[in-house]
Amino acid sequence: MPALRRTAPPARDNGRTLLRFLAVGVINTVVGYGIYALAVLGGAPPQLALVLQFVLGALWNFQMHARIVFAVRGWSRLPAYIGAYVLIYVGNALALRLVMAQGAGALLAQLLILPFVVAASWLLIGQVMGYRQRRRIE
Repeated sequence: MPALRRTAPPARDNGRTLLRFLAVGVINTVVGYGIYALAVLGGAPPQLALVLQFVLGALWNFQMHARIVFAVRGWSRLPAYIGAYVLIYVGNALALRLVMAQGAGALLAQLLILPFVVAASWLLIGQVMGYRQRRRIE
């Protein structure tokens, strides 16, 4: 039986995967920020709005990342994805609290944090989806 070997994706694929991640991320961010903004403007406290944003987006984002970005089928990676999502949420929630403590409003604070959330998402979600651990049969 042929051995499985871990290989890095070709450099060309790295760029395409990153572009797909960013494009899907834009869609997910617009949807997520929209949920957050609607909740805040509807009177929800910022932390509750953030919980709503993450809960409502988790399954949708998993499917977008799995199918469009990382070509993963099925739901077997969902628990690890949710774990990464929770880590991202905790970091986001702490950063939101810190930025708001410096005087930024809830909407501006979340907007300022987004680039850091995107970078953390690329690293954690890529890891969970096996992006750096692809295997091929030789």
